[in-house]
Amino acid sequence: MSKVAIAVEFHVKPEHRTAFEAIIREHARLSRETEPGCVRFDVLVPKKDDGRILLFELYADEKAFQDHSALPRLAETRERYKDMITERRITVCSTD
Repeated sequence: MSKVAIAVEFHVKPEHRTAFEAIIREHARLSRETEPGCVRFDVLVPKKDDGRILLFELYADEKAFQDHSALPRLAETRERYKDMITERRITVCSTD
């Protein structure tokens, strides 16, 4: 069964970077700790501060990814940061 990998790229408004990073790190931690199908969830900060924050997420299978996507916590997290970003790009990948 294929795992599902997600790459997310955020462009964060400079004045919201610290708050955004705190929100997204908490979301990552909760995903790792409470979702059995969440294999990995990393928050990546480029060494050169160019306003981006990246996520790498790995789910055990399509169902685990769909379960994550349907969580009320995800919608709540997106609502919390929506005014902090200028752009979000999501790429969904299969590992096979």
